[in-house]
Amino acid sequence: MQSLSTVMENHKNPVEMLRNSKIGMYVYPVVTPEFRNWRVEQEAWRKTAVLFDQSHHMDELIVEGPDAEKFLSHHGVNAFGNFGLNRAKHFVPVTPAGHVIGDHIIFREREDKFILVGRAPVSNWLQFCAAWGKWNVRIKHDPRSTSRPEGERVLRTHYRFQIQGPDAPKVFEKMNGGPVPDIPFFHVDTVSIGSKKVQALRHGMSGAPGLEVWGPYDDKHYIHSTILQAASDAGVDLVQCGSRAYSTNTLESGWIPSPLPGIYTGDGMLADYRDWLGADSYEAAGAIGGSFVSDDIEDYYVNPFELGYGFYIGWKKDDFIGKDALAAMKDAPSNRKKVTFEWNKEDVLKVIASAFEEGTPYKWIDFPQPNYASSTADMVMSGDKMVGMSMFNGYSFNERCMLSLGVVSQDVQEGDVLTLRWGESDDTAKTSAEKHKQAEIRVRVSPTPYAKEARESYADSWRSR
Repeated sequence: MQSLSTVMENHKNPVEMLRNSKIGMYVYPVVTPEFRNWRVEQEAWRKTAVLFDQSHHMDELIVEGPDAEKFLSHHGVNAFGNFGLNRAKHFVPVTPAGHVIGDHIIFREREDKFILVGRAPVSNWLQFCAAWGKWNVRIKHDPRSTSRPEGERVLRTHYRFQIQGPDAPKVFEKMNGGPVPDIPFFHVDTVSIGSKKVQALRHGMSGAPGLEVWGPYDDKHYIHSTILQAASDAGVDLVQCGSRAYSTNTLESGWIPSPLPGIYTGDGMLADYRDWLGADSYEAAGAIGGSFVSDDIEDYYVNPFELGYGFYIGWKKDDFIGKDALAAMKDAPSNRKKVTFEWNKEDVLKVIASAFEEGTPYKWIDFPQPNYASSTADMVMSGDKMVGMSMFNGYSFNERCMLSLGVVSQDVQEGDVLTLRWGESDDTAKTSAEKHKQAEIRVRVSPTPYAKEARESYADSWRSR
């Protein structure tokens, strides 16, 4: 059976493998690209209300059984002492070396049942860990919808919608037939949508008030139409958000969605994991995009402290994977810090203008989201020295600028102007990159979250620390 290990054997190193992936553009599947237009859809989460359909682009993993809590606590950095029923957490697993694998939102439905939602790397890791160890757990994996279904019917275990924005509470009250419970941040309660009782998470991806609701996928069309009718009855212009605008909301609120999973190096458990992962897995077929080229795949890894997740770590737990490594790196001066990069308007316009000139243009900046790979790594320079890495980029119509999220050295200060190298090196073979030349774009180091609303209105979390 072909595995990630066998795929890696056919390449000089993992960087060469991932930088030359033939998988093509990263796709947010099934959901219509635009319902109105992506500018109006971005505005809605700031000015009125927006409806996100999150039913298709994320994996779902159900973990249940007598050892479910012990299993998840052992494989995530999070403290579990305050994780009662009807709560949710931002779940972060790391490798034995302390490198981030990814993250999921984890919901506790029963003492012995949890639902996790997020990108494939965490789902794959937990499935392997359940098979590799001796845990009394049962796992059901519902992978994200096919990126290119080509007309085939798509089915999921659950639908998942999120309603955000200053006018969202009016929609909640109308669809519930009265005031909804006062749900604390990242807690879960039951609300009504028409004749259906559904679970609702108090959330807020864009920094505005919001609820995420979910239930059986067979109810999806009823729930969707009832939400739209409730908005109409409440006099709220609820804007449906298409897949083009959806991924950009995090640029304003500061979550980096796709760090490269740190699983391509390491012996023991990690070597077994690479043997277990299939050759068609996210980790084997994905792509690294951007100007940063290193022979060492570990130069692309990040740890929880760099992403602002250090305060999640349950140091009082007896043991969890990566605990010793994290303790050793906790206060290391080499740890970078997460920031937002505000791109210089004139430099962005220079890149765009090159597409209208003779000769080889600069790398195309797609709007609103130019990420063309599973993980992004663009060099951020201070003179001739690399001081950071831009990891997720896009355009905010609300802020009227290009933004990206990434990490920088500790000595870089907010307000510093650095240079981002935009575009691939000449030797890239990835199919999602056209022939182009590199550009230098000035970037101003800015707060994270970038949006004032997210910084000032969010509950206590990594965004407000």
